[in-house]
Amino acid sequence: MRDPRILDTPTDLKRRLEAERRGVPFVCFRDGEGTQQIIALDPDSDHLSVGRDEGCEVCIGWDERVSRLHARLERSGGSWTVYDGGLSTNGTFLNGERVHGHRVLNDRDQLRFGDTEMSFRDTTQKRSRTVVAGREVDSAAVSPAQRKVLVALCRPYKHHSPFARPASNRDIAGELVLSVESVKSHLRALFAKFDLDDLPQNEKRVRLVEHAFQHGLVRDSEL
Repeated sequence: MRDPRILDTPTDLKRRLEAERRGVPFVCFRDGEGTQQIIALDPDSDHLSVGRDEGCEVCIGWDERVSRLHARLERSGGSWTVYDGGLSTNGTFLNGERVHGHRVLNDRDQLRFGDTEMSFRDTTQKRSRTVVAGREVDSAAVSPAQRKVLVALCRPYKHHSPFARPASNRDIAGELVLSVESVKSHLRALFAKFDLDDLPQNEKRVRLVEHAFQHGLVRDSEL
């Protein structure tokens, strides 16, 4: 499974945002060295094999709990599915539930093969709610004032620099003409909404930026 000590870098976030803008479904995961990998699901392909074998399009060679041919990602009509009809020894899991046969994939679904977690992204699908840490968060639950703080927090990412960092509380306060304490209060509420309370302070802010972009709470045009 993903090591919680591995933090997303601005470059990781930039690459995911670029993949989302291309409008082609993809899977995202970390390899055995902890490096982010993004594999596009080519619309001209009918399926991609997942497994430890080097011939698999989605190769998870470092995970000993993954079978040589573990599962398949298959295109059916306009949707992608995951298939494991007994191909694997240790099973394939979709959002925590073991897969038997075919399961249709939806944007932001979480897959697990062995000990390797993988996110499925398809930004052509529309969802009004966001799944965070196993529960749903209604985007409407973010107040207008909190959204302004989110936009200001994300502003350093306007030019997609790999060295960007979330805006400081003082910068946000100056932009929005708020006190630093007011900014902290809004951020605490946002951390709670997205189950980020238990993370280290710097990681909280990076994760919040990631959620803001991924879930459409902040758009490039607003930066």
